[in-house]
Amino acid sequence: MAEEAAVRAQAETVRRLKQDKADPDEIAKEVAKLLDLKAQLGADEGKHKFVLKTPKGTRDFGPKEMAIRERAFKAIVSCFKRHGAEVIDTPVFELKETLTGKYGEDSKLIYDLKDQGGELLSLRYDLTVPFARYLAMNKITNMKRYHIAKVYRRDNPAMTRGRYREFYQCDFDIAGQFDPMIPDAECLKIVHEILSDLQLGDFVIKVNDRRILDGMFAVCGVPDSKFRTICSSVDKLDKVPWEEVRSEMVGEKGLSPEAADRIGDYVQLHGGLELIERLLQDPKLSQNKLAKEGLGDMKLLFEYLTLFGITGKISFDLSLARGLDYYTGVIFEAVLLQQENEHVEEPVSVGSVAGGGRYDGLVGMFDPKGRKVPCVGVSIGIERIFSILEQRLEASEEKIRTTETQVLVASAQKKLLEERLKLISELWDAGIKAEMLYKKNPKLLNQLQYCEDTGIPLVAIVGEQELKDGVVKLRIVATREEVNVPRESLVEEIRIRTSQC
Repeated sequence: MAEEAAVRAQAETVRRLKQDKADPDEIAKEVAKLLDLKAQLGADEGKHKFVLKTPKGTRDFGPKEMAIRERAFKAIVSCFKRHGAEVIDTPVFELKETLTGKYGEDSKLIYDLKDQGGELLSLRYDLTVPFARYLAMNKITNMKRYHIAKVYRRDNPAMTRGRYREFYQCDFDIAGQFDPMIPDAECLKIVHEILSDLQLGDFVIKVNDRRILDGMFAVCGVPDSKFRTICSSVDKLDKVPWEEVRSEMVGEKGLSPEAADRIGDYVQLHGGLELIERLLQDPKLSQNKLAKEGLGDMKLLFEYLTLFGITGKISFDLSLARGLDYYTGVIFEAVLLQQENEHVEEPVSVGSVAGGGRYDGLVGMFDPKGRKVPCVGVSIGIERIFSILEQRLEASEEKIRTTETQVLVASAQKKLLEERLKLISELWDAGIKAEMLYKKNPKLLNQLQYCEDTGIPLVAIVGEQELKDGVVKLRIVATREEVNVPRESLVEEIRIRTSQC
C-alpha cells in the first residue's frame, strides 16, 4: 500500500538524520511527520496507534520517589528559613526579551513558545533572571528570598545523572548594598549546611571570582571580545582534560597558542589562603586592577569562612568559570568527591550539585534608569541530589513510607462500619492522620496486613465489647502489643505514641 510505503520512507529519513546527528529541531520535525503518517495509517485500519511515554528529558515520579524528594525539599527549605529568607514565585514563562542575552552560549537551550495572543514567550531557563526582573519591576532594593520551582532547558538529557529538560531548582539569593563578602560567605555556609545535612558523602565547594578570571585573561593576552567565549571553554575543565579545552580555544575560537598556554599555567592552580597570598604577589596579576580587586575580596571571603569553620571544604580554584554571562564577582560550585556506598560497585557520577555567585549588574539590565541592585545567590542542583538518594535507597533496600498515616481505624467484627466512620471522623477533626479500608466488613487480618505493608504504626480497633466499655483497643503494629484506651483519651494517646516513632 502507498500509505505503508510512505511510512517506511519517512522512518528511513528519521533514522538517517539521527545517524548523521542532524539538528534536533529538524529531527523533531521529521519525527512529527512520521507520527502523523502512522496515525493516518492507523485511522484507516480503524485503530489509532500511539506510544504512551513521557517527552524526552522528562519523567514521572511515583509515591516512593516523591517521598524521597519531599524529605530533601524539607531539609533545604528548613535551611533557607533558618537564614531568614522569604519565599516568592514567578510565572513559568517570561517574555522572550526578558531572557534574551543573559545566558551567553547557553541561550540556545531556551525553550521558545509559539506566539500566543501577541506576545513572544519563553519557558524560564533558571530562577535568577526572573528574580532580577521581579526586583526591577517592583523597585525592590533589599531582599533575601528563596524560590523552589521547575525550569526548562532544551539540553541533551542524561537522566541517570539527574540531567533533565524539565527540573527543579532551589534558589537562595541576597539582594542589596552590603559590606563586601558577608552575604557571599553566608551563601557558601548554606551550601555547606545543606550538603552536610543530606549526608551525600564527601564534597568540596570550589570558589573563584569573575574579576580574577577577566584579569587573568587580560594578562595572558586574550582580546576583550573573546573573554566570554574563552570563559565558557575554561568552564568545561571539570568535564574534559586541559588538552581538549586548549584545542577548542585555539582551533575553534582563534586564540593564540601562547595565550592558551599562559592560561593553562593559571587554571590548573587550586588551594586556599596561601594561594591567594601568592597570586597577590604575582608580578602580572598584581598589576591588573580587576584581578587585584578580586583577590582582595577572595582573601576577605576566606577570613569569614574561617570564622564559620568551613574552610576544610572550600577550594580556591582558578579553573572554575561558570559560563553564565551575568556573573560579576565571586562564583562557586559544589562537587561531590565520591559516592560512599558499599552496596554499589560503581560510584554515582553526577557532577556539580550546587552553584552560584555574585551578579551585581543583572537587575540594572531591567531598570529603565539602569539602577543596580547588587545580588549574590546559590542554586541547589536538587535533581542530581535526588538521583543519588534514589540509587542509594534502592541499593540499601530500605522500605520507604509513602504516606504519613498515623493510625488505621479497624473493626474486629461485622456490621461496625458506622462505628468506624464515627471514630475516623473524630480523629480527622482532631488533626490525626487516619485511614480505614473501604469495605463494609473487612477481615481483621487484612486490615493488620495493610498496616504492615504501608508502615502505619498504630491500629485503632472498635469491637462490640470495646463499644460497651467506652474504650478503643490500640494495637502497636511493630510489637503487636494491645492496650485499651478510653475513647476520650485516644487522640492524646495516638499523638504521644506517634511522636516517639
